[in-house]
Amino acid sequence: MSGKKAFTLYPSHIASEFAIPDITLCDILMDRAKQYNSHIALSFYNKEITYKELAYMVEKLAANLQNLGIQKGDRVAIMLPNCPQYVISYYAILRIGAIVTQVNPMLVERELTYLLQDSGAETIIIYDALYPRLKAVQSNTAVKRAIVVSLQPSAASFEQDIAFDQFLTQGDGQVRPVPVDPAHDIAVLQYTGGTTGRSKGAMLTHRNLVANVMQCAEFFKDTIQYGAERYLTVIPLFHVFAMTSGMNLAIYVGATNILLPRFDLKEVLETIKEKKPTTFPGVPTMYVAITNTPNVEQYGIESIKMCNSGSAPMPVELMREFERKTGAVVLEGYGLSEASPVTHCNPPFAERKPGTIGIGMPMTEYKVVDVATGTEEVKPGEMGELVIRGPQVMKGYWNMPEETAAALRDGWLYTGDLATMDEQGYVTIVDRKKDMIIASGYNVYPREVEEVLYEYHAVKEAVVIGVPDEYRGETVKAIVVLKDGKTASEEEIIDYCRQNLASYKVPRLVEFRQELPKTNVGKILRRVLREEAAQSK
Repeated sequence: MSGKKAFTLYPSHIASEFAIPDITLCDILMDRAKQYNSHIALSFYNKEITYKELAYMVEKLAANLQNLGIQKGDRVAIMLPNCPQYVISYYAILRIGAIVTQVNPMLVERELTYLLQDSGAETIIIYDALYPRLKAVQSNTAVKRAIVVSLQPSAASFEQDIAFDQFLTQGDGQVRPVPVDPAHDIAVLQYTGGTTGRSKGAMLTHRNLVANVMQCAEFFKDTIQYGAERYLTVIPLFHVFAMTSGMNLAIYVGATNILLPRFDLKEVLETIKEKKPTTFPGVPTMYVAITNTPNVEQYGIESIKMCNSGSAPMPVELMREFERKTGAVVLEGYGLSEASPVTHCNPPFAERKPGTIGIGMPMTEYKVVDVATGTEEVKPGEMGELVIRGPQVMKGYWNMPEETAAALRDGWLYTGDLATMDEQGYVTIVDRKKDMIIASGYNVYPREVEEVLYEYHAVKEAVVIGVPDEYRGETVKAIVVLKDGKTASEEEIIDYCRQNLASYKVPRLVEFRQELPKTNVGKILRRVLREEAAQSK
């Protein structure tokens, strides 16, 4: 049964099909700047930027990037926490037809080197605290220049590089016209972890991004008041969920976007109390923290009328408890980097089924196919692989034709996620893409962590699994066999991982064993270890 059946649940005023105009996200921003010119677009601590000011800064930065010699198709990396400079940089890069390369600020040197080498970025816009990390690897990459963002007054020297604030004041802001073909030209390289340890850059076109924003705006039409919403965006903007559901959707609907650079519970609650957001896109760990706060109601949390949950499964009990305390409605959805990312969500206009990811977005076809052939649709309630087709699906993976051919077949995106679909078209994710772990909303690929563990001198064999964690959803556990005659402590192994991996990938638990369960051909049985860990909880 195709997911198109779910369109029968759409009320008549919500379109399941509509035309995607030949525009870019930047065109939308310029349009909103005319419509809502004095309305606050970005709120960051004590700083507020209107739509008119945001558009002006985007034009200034775009013109100055052109003056540096950046041309259409060049990759420009952004490695920043949530801040106004992130939004300005993202839209300015798109304005000149260059390609935004999203970089997680938590990446350590080896990970950063790979991503910069793979993308071929020659320019990076980077947070000053991360500048030494760039300098340590720059000679191994194509990066020629850094534009450095300071969120506090800084007396630091950035050698031959450029200070963002000073750079923004230069030039006349005249952008040379660049022809952009929204359907084919790449707007963003959205890096996704690879199960083989190699990160893949999902090539998202201008049309993919515009389509996904329009799909979300149509789907949530009944909950949106244009020009009046206040988004609280704490999820990091480099993450595809925040990019679309936080930054781009907020601009599309003329909202004020309240940005915070990290999830600090007290700061988030004080911000809710002071700035009264109406919409909160979050991940389950954030909802856990808020729900478990004593007297959370005193923070005026009832201003939030809609919460989107994504990036990791939302426990049903947690959802009920959060809603009971806040009065907000949590709509759990689903997406992936390769689809810009939103493909499914529980609808605000029809039955919400907790534990499911809901139904498809407008213009999104989906079906569940048998794992063996990948072509035969399974019956309602039967498990298979979820495949998706729609205007938000990526062009392919950057410089990875084989991986692209495996993921995109006859126009369908093969998600690698095992799912079931009911008679109405509601989808339940049963198992995860291969063996991916989702810790605090971040994707952790076991193979990548295992590669680091195998580099440790005392390790003979290692396998990494996700184990249930009340706060993080899942936490990373390493199961290790040491070499004969070698010793190592849990702390030593964790410390070594910390030097070579972003913090969210570092194992929190290490178990030592004499041997690992294996198949008769010697393949480690990760599934058995996962089952053992689940039973021991």
